[in-house]
Amino acid sequence: MEIYLYILGSSLVLNLVMFVPAYIYKTDKLTDISYALTFILLAIFGFVSSSRSLLHGIVASCIVLWGGRLGTFLFIRIHFMKRDRRFDGMREHFFPFLRFWILQAVTVAVVLLSAVTVWSQDMVSLDWFSAVGIAIYLAGLLIEATADYQKFIFNKNPQNRDTWISSGLWSLSRHPNYLGEMLVWIGLYVAVIGQLSGWQLIVGALSPLFIVGMLLFVSGIPLLEKSADKKWGKAKDYQRYKNQTATLIPGIW
Repeated sequence: MEIYLYILGSSLVLNLVMFVPAYIYKTDKLTDISYALTFILLAIFGFVSSSRSLLHGIVASCIVLWGGRLGTFLFIRIHFMKRDRRFDGMREHFFPFLRFWILQAVTVAVVLLSAVTVWSQDMVSLDWFSAVGIAIYLAGLLIEATADYQKFIFNKNPQNRDTWISSGLWSLSRHPNYLGEMLVWIGLYVAVIGQLSGWQLIVGALSPLFIVGMLLFVSGIPLLEKSADKKWGKAKDYQRYKNQTATLIPGIW
C-alpha cells in the first residue's frame, strides 16, 4: 500500500509544481508535457524501488519509451499550435485550471496501477503472458505513433485547414491514436498478469479499464465526435466517411 500512496503523492507534487508556472504565464506548453514527464519519472522511481528483475525493467522501459515518444510529440505539436483550445476559458481561472492538474495527477497514478503492482512484487519472472503483453504494447505504440504523425503532417498543410483527415490509418479508424493508446496499457497489464493473484489482479486491471473507459465514454471519443459533428456534420463527404469508417477497431466497430 505504501508504494501506491507514494506514487499518488509524487504525481500530485510533480503536477502541482508544473501548475504554478503554467497558471502564472497562462501557457499550454506545460500541461500535456507534464503528463508524459510524470509517467517517465514515476516509472524510473518504480523500477529503482523494486527488486529490479528483468520484468521490472521491461515494464519501466516500456513506460519510459511511451512517455518519451508522447512527450516529444506533444511538445512539437503545442509549439506548432501555440495554444490548446481545451483550456480556453480555463487557464485564466485558478480553481478550474488547478482541478485539471489534480485530475491529471490522479489519472497518472491510476493508469500506472498495473505497473506499480508488479514493481511491488519481489519474485517475478518472464512468462508467456509477458511475451504476449509486450507484443500488444508494441503494436499499440506503433499504431499510436503512426496515427499521431499522420494527423500532425495533415494539419500542418494549409490546404487541409478546416477539414478532417481520412487517409492512412485514419481511413480505417476514426480514432486510431486512441486504439493504440488502449493497446499500450492493455498490453502492459497482460505482460504482468502472470505475476499477480487475488486482489492484485483487480487493482492491476484498473489501469487498462480506466484508460479505456475514459477514452470511450468520457474525455476521448465522445468529445471529438461531438466536435467533428458540429464542424462537419452537415457535409455529405464527412457523413460518408463517418458511415464507412469504424469508430475505433477497423472492420469490427
